[in-house]
Amino acid sequence: METKMFKRIKELTELQSTSGFEHNVRQYMIEKMTPLVDRIEQDGLGGVFGIREHQDKQAPKVMVAAHMDEVGFMVSQITDRGLFKVISLGGWNPYVISAQRFTLQTSKGDYPCVSSSIPPHLLRGTNGQSQVSVDSILFDAGFESKEEAETFGVRPGDTIVPLVDTILTANGKRIISKAWDNRYGCTVVLDALETLQNTKLPNTLIAGANVQEEVGLRGAKGSTTKFKPDVFFAVDCSAADDTVTTNGTFGHLGKGTLLRLQDPSFILLRGMREFLLDIAHTHHIPYQYFVSKGGTDAGAAHQSHYGVPSAVIGVVARYIHTHQTLFSIEDYEAARELLIQVIKALDSSTLNTIKSMN
Repeated sequence: METKMFKRIKELTELQSTSGFEHNVRQYMIEKMTPLVDRIEQDGLGGVFGIREHQDKQAPKVMVAAHMDEVGFMVSQITDRGLFKVISLGGWNPYVISAQRFTLQTSKGDYPCVSSSIPPHLLRGTNGQSQVSVDSILFDAGFESKEEAETFGVRPGDTIVPLVDTILTANGKRIISKAWDNRYGCTVVLDALETLQNTKLPNTLIAGANVQEEVGLRGAKGSTTKFKPDVFFAVDCSAADDTVTTNGTFGHLGKGTLLRLQDPSFILLRGMREFLLDIAHTHHIPYQYFVSKGGTDAGAAHQSHYGVPSAVIGVVARYIHTHQTLFSIEDYEAARELLIQVIKALDSSTLNTIKSMN
């Protein structure tokens, strides 16, 4: 794997930005996109996009959107003992939250923090731990009282985000990190803009990242209203289901990018499916069909205005929405190539063909 690629993945996945508090990733995206585009624009909620304007105002407007937020927590209460009750930002399995390291982000600075757990010693003589829920888990930054926590600037509404180092697996083929959902999308947007920097495109390209995807696809509604794209591509990471079997399951590491057919908020239209398949076959890009129980920003974008033809160019990772996700470098490279070739191919004639088949 390229050293530059791993460096970018490591930088983006180690940044800490949960829903509504995406400023760390937004700053990074602005810095990296600025030399690659004509201008940077931001929507009212904080989504940020680089624009490469076509000289023909009638050229298709192609929007490619990652999302910057990762799952995390928000402080809802500070207890008298100086610990924190929280609400979740995004979907968490409560059984993976306890005994992990986090960062508490406040207006006065960032502080180390851990999630509580019950040692087995304290469970002896009981019926064991009752069913775990997010609101039963406390977070502990070491403060001795509510008053001490407040003197350090801790307030309800502050955020708590996983703290993890990004590392390569022993075989060098896969990566372990937090937040590949969806720093994958941020990474692939930057790589595509860099690759296409000196390529004349047949469209106006609007590429960047939304906010607040993990809490209801909120950012995509604002950004698509602002930019009014003719076609929309979400670049997002989904859950792999291949640790026990690949027989009858969706999402297998090492099998290529995802051709998402359906999820609860989205159906891939026939014209878009045929377009993506043609690109994948023409350029020998490995792909796998995917059906999901979770959504992406394409679910919000395709309902915008009079209806926007949309698709997802995705990858899978194991154990998403936890501290440690594991993903394939080969899958990322396939998704990157598909995105680049899609952008290069989307002229007015191609877009009209996609629409005519629906």
